[in-house]
Amino acid sequence: MKSVLISVVAALALTVSARAADATAKISDVHICCNGCVKGINTAISTVPGAKAVADMDEGTVKITAADAATVQKAADALVAAGYFGTSSDVKLDASTGVKDQKVQTLTVSGVHLCCGKCVKAVNEAAKTVPGVQATTAKKGATSFDVTGDFNGKDVMAALQKAGLTGKAGM
Repeated sequence: MKSVLISVVAALALTVSARAADATAKISDVHICCNGCVKGINTAISTVPGAKAVADMDEGTVKITAADAATVQKAADALVAAGYFGTSSDVKLDASTGVKDQKVQTLTVSGVHLCCGKCVKAVNEAAKTVPGVQATTAKKGATSFDVTGDFNGKDVMAALQKAGLTGKAGM
């Protein structure tokens, strides 16, 4: 009887501590079009010790789990730094891009996740929703690309983020 009671108390203590230790965040509206995107997400999150991610291509969501909220936030920051974006009520996603709210003829964008043709298509479609954009030079595997025309640079970055991607002004 005594050993059964000790086992029950130990199991209960482990369950309570495991539940109390996990923090999670769900990020929605993320561009996840292929296994390359999933790999990119997992690679970004793996740079944060103790954080794990589950990317759902069908839903366009990333669920981040870690021992505490600070680690979850660091993982979300790593996701954004890798060129992914979305919406979340669980973590703050840094939308700063270094792009000024002004008209430009050329904008160099770096750091956007471009693993495949579908990513390139998403960039092109997002950019072309901005009045005055004429073209982009986005290509599969590129680390940067140019947007040309006569447009507001901040509007291009907002369109990319709405499409689940992000980057920075030319680096």
